[in-house]
Amino acid sequence: MSDKIVEITNANIYQGDNLVLEDVNVTVNKGEFVYLVGKTGTGKSSLLKTLYGDLQLKQGNGTVVGFNLKEMDWKKVPFLRRNLGVVFQDFQLLTDRNVNDNLKFVLRATGWKDEKLMDEKIADVLDKVGLKSKGFKMPFEMSGGEQQRVDIARALLNSPKLILADEPTGNLDPETSDEIMQLLFHICRDYGTAIIMATHDYIVISKYPARTLKTERGRVEDNATISI
Repeated sequence: MSDKIVEITNANIYQGDNLVLEDVNVTVNKGEFVYLVGKTGTGKSSLLKTLYGDLQLKQGNGTVVGFNLKEMDWKKVPFLRRNLGVVFQDFQLLTDRNVNDNLKFVLRATGWKDEKLMDEKIADVLDKVGLKSKGFKMPFEMSGGEQQRVDIARALLNSPKLILADEPTGNLDPETSDEIMQLLFHICRDYGTAIIMATHDYIVISKYPARTLKTERGRVEDNATISI
């Protein structure tokens, strides 16, 4: 089994008919933490959407967790996403049900059927994110940091090889951002999960340095020098 979790070569990335990024070459290995930075409108979101199958790769080659992005269609996207975790800036939790039921909803949607196994998996991921006793809380009863931890727990449900985190500290205060960054680095280091984190937060990058990809002028620059 290759350690390459993401491998994009000579790829042109389109949003509709509009060429957004050209000649993209990116490799991310197992257990690697990578930041994705760039001004709004420079193709950051388009690159993430290509990685999780929302935009089809039309030119060049790409594999993500063993799936060929050129061959991606609506039938294959759910299988790709079962091997990925996605963490959102705005949590996207279902507000009408508690944490356990939020997580169970995702498990059922991805094909789980055994109630006992689902309960065990939910207990496991909540433990990993430090919310062992919070499964019965409703989202509105939780702080922003706790809701983000639930979002990360949700991303871990199917033991993904890759987590795509889209501005996960964007709505959090600095202290809570620190806690979330420590948790993400812990997941990366201790479970060998590759993480690509899109962010505008250069304070976070300076505190938690890692390899950085930057979208700029239609290109992706690898390990770019970031000026803060």
